[in-house]
Amino acid sequence: MSAIEIRHLTKRFEAEEHTLTALDDVNLSIASGTVYGIIGMSGAGKSTLVRSINFLEKPSEGQVLIDGVDLSSLTAKQLRKERSRIGMIFQGFNLLEQKNVIDNVCFPMRLAGIKKKEAYAKARELLKTVALEEKEKEYPSRLSGGQKQRVAIARALATDPKILLCDEATSALDPQTAGSILRLLKEINEKLKLTIVIITHQMNVVTEICERVAIVENGKLVEEGPVECIFEAPQTDAARELISGTKEAYMPLEKAENGTPVRIVFRENSSFEPLIANTILKFGTPINILKADTRNVNGKAKGEMILGLPGDKEKREAIIRYFRERGLTVTEVRDYV
Repeated sequence: MSAIEIRHLTKRFEAEEHTLTALDDVNLSIASGTVYGIIGMSGAGKSTLVRSINFLEKPSEGQVLIDGVDLSSLTAKQLRKERSRIGMIFQGFNLLEQKNVIDNVCFPMRLAGIKKKEAYAKARELLKTVALEEKEKEYPSRLSGGQKQRVAIARALATDPKILLCDEATSALDPQTAGSILRLLKEINEKLKLTIVIITHQMNVVTEICERVAIVENGKLVEEGPVECIFEAPQTDAARELISGTKEAYMPLEKAENGTPVRIVFRENSSFEPLIANTILKFGTPINILKADTRNVNGKAKGEMILGLPGDKEKREAIIRYFRERGLTVTEVRDYV
């Protein structure tokens, strides 16, 4: 069953004599209990999309359904109640600086009318969940960035949401701390069966914990599917740019003197063979390794290489067949630009 269903969603902003279309006919279905990534460069429309999921931004056209309920059909009171089932964490943490950690976590419960004793007991359990029980009396100013985000996660869980929206939640953190936050989110997903939607511009965030990903460019949904499939064989320039980190990284590879470069992705059954050495011996031709990297994709180690193959067409095609016979995904780099 879909926890979130987005149908023909369009969002326009009016500014003086100018109309900006931030989202253009977006359709998405996010299954219950999954970790789903929405990725795009700055200005792509992804933050507008996540704010539309809980109707902080009301669509100009289209529908957002949460567990089958169309948010546009709700009264203001009903919408507030529905939003309580949707937690949200942000890049800037948004903690109340004048309140200590436990009071920050209690804040949404107190707003909901939960008695103080009950709220404190639940807040302490949530602080254990995020491994911060010893910090309950500290104030945000005395916490590290990672600790602040853990408090924000505990606060977001305080109202027992079924959906957790994470808008660039790790962008302000160093890589090691970001990794610990992502692992925490995955643990929460598995323990509480929450649906988690992660908005990011970083592909490594998506490959780390997401099961499926939607790629947004200029307000449009340009590619969607399982993270592993998109990492192995991206179909659009936007996806290829996000995977490589920068479009320019591929530009000089086209001009490599030893022929057309290709990108290969190693799967588990092909990662133990000395593939490049064997290929050179078999075909009697040099192969230039232009780039090599390893990533964690949904809990699996995936290796990728950009290789400069010989210019001879027949030999190049024979090498590509040889790679594919060994379970590698092969894509020509010239298609990336």
